[in-house]
Amino acid sequence: MSRPQKSSIGLIAASLLLALSLAACGSAGSSGTSAATTPDTAQTDYGGKDVKTIYIAGGCFWGLEKYIGLVNGVVDTEAGYANGASASATYGDGSGYAETVKVVYDPAVAPLPFLLDLFYDAIDPTSVNRQGNDVGTEYRTGIYYTDPADSAVIERSLAELQTQYTQPIAIESGPLKNYTRAEDYHQDYLEKNPGGYCHIPQKLFDAAAAARPESD
Repeated sequence: MSRPQKSSIGLIAASLLLALSLAACGSAGSSGTSAATTPDTAQTDYGGKDVKTIYIAGGCFWGLEKYIGLVNGVVDTEAGYANGASASATYGDGSGYAETVKVVYDPAVAPLPFLLDLFYDAIDPTSVNRQGNDVGTEYRTGIYYTDPADSAVIERSLAELQTQYTQPIAIESGPLKNYTRAEDYHQDYLEKNPGGYCHIPQKLFDAAAAARPESD
């Protein structure tokens, strides 16, 4: 998506170009502004030695970021682009990235299997390159890790999920190869634009906020 520029033909033509350029997540628009993006595969220090980071892709990142951010034990979220051909992706650049949410969490409060179960509730895990109204490889589902110890946890979780479906699970999993923070416009989009497009229903937001891990 290119940033609209005013030309000498005047304000009316510029406004038209701006309106035509507004597109994001299939059904709602972007202001055309963007922030510099940088690859990010490192853990960020959020002040707790035991916080961890996982990256999840489940359709438009606007709704998924809000949804998972409501979960007790999630410290921080960020919308971004993961595992594409470009190490510095931008919106709509065709590099093959997945719209992804970076999730920083306290595993003592929100263990990874618990977070993954909530993630599955918010997606159709058998859908290939589609969630809600959003269609394309950028809307594929995925779980990407930076801690190799998470691999076995993720695989066990996916195996358990598969027992609940006759169709094959379409969620890809593997190490995070590259990640770029999305433009500022996409960060906390639904907080800044209440009522904006989202493929996740309100009842799931409410469920995420109330969810707690089961006691052993």
